[in-house]
Amino acid sequence: MANEGGDRPGAAGGAGPHARGSAERGPEAGEPAEERAPEAAGAGDPVGGIAEAWRRERPGVPVASIGIVTPIWRLAKLFGDDRRRALALDGVDAATLDLLSVLRRSGPPYTLTTRELGRRSLVTAGAVSQRVARAERAGLVERRPGEGRPRSVLVSLTEEGHRLVEETVDRLLLREDELLGGLTAEQRERLADLLGLLLRDVQGRLGDDGLGHVGAP
Repeated sequence: MANEGGDRPGAAGGAGPHARGSAERGPEAGEPAEERAPEAAGAGDPVGGIAEAWRRERPGVPVASIGIVTPIWRLAKLFGDDRRRALALDGVDAATLDLLSVLRRSGPPYTLTTRELGRRSLVTAGAVSQRVARAERAGLVERRPGEGRPRSVLVSLTEEGHRLVEETVDRLLLREDELLGGLTAEQRERLADLLGLLLRDVQGRLGDDGLGHVGAP
């Protein structure tokens, strides 16, 4: 997750002794604010300060990615932390919500095989088994042997699981819509398009199309 100092490990040059320097020294080191690096001096644009400091310290190394990747890391942490706090109020963890959400989005009768759950959740069979067992103990799902395929297992939402996922998702989506309130509808649409484009391209470059909740196993 995001480095709370704002810098990314290895972002433009590595983390050797020369990569640290003044960016890690604060007022407690006795250094006047005006003589410290922009990000340490509390500049109005901390991300720009990080990029400028690396541009000064490592001339020729591309730093443009800092202006994109660092805010994404920070937003991921902010959104992830806020979601975990909201889920804690409902007494549900992100992995369980993911399981319940996949079942609820499947439509009536809200039943899927464990194999299909793994495919849609993009997690391993072992992770699906753990999630289902935990949700079953909480009375949120029930499982039974499937028909046709040998050793097939069907997992269904219970009435309590159906109620919990709808109430929780409704609150989460309303909350996250509020957090995006600083953007106009047009800005949201444009940002969603750009993020989708970036995500698909990075997935292709890394050969990783896995998706999941931030912080979920």
